[in-house]
Amino acid sequence: MRKTLMTIAFTGFWLLILLTAPCQAQPQDAKTPYPSIAPLEQYLMERNAEIALARDVAAQSIAGDADVMVLGKHGYETAVRGTNGFVCMVQRSWAAGFDDPEFWNPKLRAPICFNPPAVRSYLLLILQKTDLVLAGRSKTQMVETISAAVNQKELPGMEPGAIGYMLSKQGYLSDRDGHWHPHLMFFAPLTDPVAWGAGLPGSPILGFKDDPGHLTVFLIPVGKWSDGSVDHAGEN
Repeated sequence: MRKTLMTIAFTGFWLLILLTAPCQAQPQDAKTPYPSIAPLEQYLMERNAEIALARDVAAQSIAGDADVMVLGKHGYETAVRGTNGFVCMVQRSWAAGFDDPEFWNPKLRAPICFNPPAVRSYLLLILQKTDLVLAGRSKTQMVETISAAVNQKELPGMEPGAIGYMLSKQGYLSDRDGHWHPHLMFFAPLTDPVAWGAGLPGSPILGFKDDPGHLTVFLIPVGKWSDGSVDHAGEN
């Protein structure tokens, strides 16, 4: 039962949170409740509230000494300087796949904390995508720009050991799934997810390819939130 619930949640949600294979924008219909970008103010947060949410994403021993980035009118900026090389932030809806129906959902808040290898690789993809969004680029233009940047090595490949913590129960990850489950994310060079056993019967690992970013993302649910409480929904 737990595996079934996790699989349903993944297929309906994880394509929302991360960059996935690109697709042309869909026409407005019942499956596209957010057909275009909302006014920027709807994506912004009060600065101190955003810092607090970003720091809620991992254990205090990690997030408490991390840099914290917040979204401003001109992109993400560092609000707090840390000492451990980690970077915590709150991702917005455009961290989703280009074909996701909630790509422009202004309510989404997805706190995540990157370790140093992810800071030097995966985070740069998120920052560039954000800059393109704020510059008013279309989805097609974003796909072309990101793909070209990776091909020309303007954006680096994924470093070994690049991971992200998503352990906050305070985030809002989709209209359907709310805060979902606490989990770890692993960012690897483009490879077949099955090489990690991802998606196989009984496997706790989920994974998918991101062709524009030339990487594969693996997701591993864990049993506790950042505050140490148990994820009881994951026990069913």
